[in-house]
Amino acid sequence: MVKSMYAAIAGLRSHQNKMDVISNNIANVNTWGFKSRTANFQDAMYQNLTNSTGGNTTEGGNGGINSSQLGYGVNMGSISTNFTTGSWGYTGNSMNCMIDGTGFFIVGPMQESVPADALAENNMNLSRVGIFSVDNNGYLVDNDGNYIYGFTEQAADGTWNTENLQPIRIPTDDAGERYNISSYKIGADGVITGITKDSQKITIGQIAVATVENPGGLEQTAGYLYTIGENAGNVLGVQTMGTTTGTILSGYLEMSNVDLATEMSNMITTQRGYQANTKVITVTDEMLEQLVNMKR
Repeated sequence: MVKSMYAAIAGLRSHQNKMDVISNNIANVNTWGFKSRTANFQDAMYQNLTNSTGGNTTEGGNGGINSSQLGYGVNMGSISTNFTTGSWGYTGNSMNCMIDGTGFFIVGPMQESVPADALAENNMNLSRVGIFSVDNNGYLVDNDGNYIYGFTEQAADGTWNTENLQPIRIPTDDAGERYNISSYKIGADGVITGITKDSQKITIGQIAVATVENPGGLEQTAGYLYTIGENAGNVLGVQTMGTTTGTILSGYLEMSNVDLATEMSNMITTQRGYQANTKVITVTDEMLEQLVNMKR
């Protein structure tokens, strides 16, 4: 009888964890680039009351018997992340951009050069939020001061050297002076161009995007950033390729992909599940009280 008490307690704990996930989703309904999460339950361990046996077809033998198992409630099996692209949020700021696809921006502390196929080894972070600006040294940074990585070296034919990533920075003129840029434009291919004070058009660089074999293997840290976990698979820094990694939309930020109606429905079912488990505890307690009082 006490087993029912423990099963109900496991149910309470799991439903509370699920409510924690739901509340976090709702709290971030207006957070740029937020990806909703789902709590997944699984059965807890089982005790075999009767083991499964095969039938004996010899003379006088018995047929097979199915196992009888007594469960011990429920556990939180996993928390999965929904990486589908959120809606477009128009900002009108040309230095805000989002990826309409599966790619990630590549950001991190200052490093002169990072191999495009060694992002994890060089402690690069990934982000879906493109709130960019140019700092006092001419580098493209996000709103937390992380440098934005991309391609800055072009060949004579205009193609980019994509073997290595560098922090994107406003280039210098023939005199070694950094160009004084008055306005910026980010193209769908991630190429950043600037217009100088004297109306000269300057190509600054191309924002790289990361392709992630298993986005579920990424680990989110505080803010917008993801670290590359061991189970993320191959993570490469590449050029935007349309439907493969998505296109970059300037003047927009990605909105949260939380479906508020779904979360409210999940909240109701989670509350009822929690309530039902408390009822099991109450009924079990009443049964134990009746057992104790049998001698009276």
